[in-house]
Amino acid sequence: MAFALTLSELVRLVDGDIVRGGPDVALTGVAALDVAGAQDISFLGNEKYRGQFLATQAGAVIVARGETDGPPACALVAVDNPSMAFSEVIRHFTAKAAVLVPGIHPRAVVDPTAVLDPQTVRVHAGAVIMAGARIGDGSQIGPNAVIGEHVVIGRDCRIMANVTVCERCVLGDRVILQPGCVIGSDGYGFAFHEGRHVKIEQVGIVEIGDDVEIGSNTTIDRARFGKTLVGEGTKIDNLVQIAHNVVIGKHCLIISLTGISGSSQLGNYVTAAGQVGIVGHVNIGDHSILTARTGVTSDLAGHETYAGRGAAPLRDVMKLRAHIRRLPKLVERVKALETLLQQRPI
Repeated sequence: MAFALTLSELVRLVDGDIVRGGPDVALTGVAALDVAGAQDISFLGNEKYRGQFLATQAGAVIVARGETDGPPACALVAVDNPSMAFSEVIRHFTAKAAVLVPGIHPRAVVDPTAVLDPQTVRVHAGAVIMAGARIGDGSQIGPNAVIGEHVVIGRDCRIMANVTVCERCVLGDRVILQPGCVIGSDGYGFAFHEGRHVKIEQVGIVEIGDDVEIGSNTTIDRARFGKTLVGEGTKIDNLVQIAHNVVIGKHCLIISLTGISGSSQLGNYVTAAGQVGIVGHVNIGDHSILTARTGVTSDLAGHETYAGRGAAPLRDVMKLRAHIRRLPKLVERVKALETLLQQRPI
């Protein structure tokens, strides 16, 4: 862990203001509101946790500007965005652990034709780096990771344990691949011929932009030909499937258990929440939000929030759901009217 912070140092780190507490209060770690102790820093980023905030034993809490409540013994630091400020504090306390220790472990296998500088790159035990691969300065290759032939990995990347990056795929700078993800496996391509499913060769690559993070056990298939693309700054959760020739724009958020079928295109700043399903060959516009379990079956315009199977604007889906909830009462009213009509003489 890094050195302790005083309250005044914390304020400078997060560009905040002291609401309450002495500037020399010493703080040595971070913790959630409900488990924090007298030397921990915590934060209030969601009103859902106000009860924990009012009862916290934390030494200091980062709060939104205008907040003056809280336990009397707790120092308060006001900022514009408590969540982002708390992330900055975490980076401070973990900076020492994140320092790169370069070198190639003796139990790693590095092909003689691979290009990397042992003075600036870390390769852990069990990793395999195959012929022609190029690893940028400051990058780390985790235990048992496999870097295929002629793969290009940029600077300051973190390739974690048991990751596979298949041949000729390209990663930009500062890419993070969480444990177990697979980049560049064959796309799911078969043709039915003479009573059998015959494999269609997949000869393209995957190209990943700068500052992309990809979660554990996520798979991104290589293109049938050309490229499967993930734009810079996009963040992909665990257990996501991205098929061949998909194009994902810049700064998108793709959440767990989402599946994107082949040759679909997502614009910039698209959010796909959990368990979203997208069929092949559709286009989704910039700044679209696909709520959880949305099923996309046709092109969608941008700057809209969508929901439901056969994705429709959320406001329309909510109206339809409200009507459906009223159906049982409507049925009862119809039955009552029928009974009334039957009781009247014709």
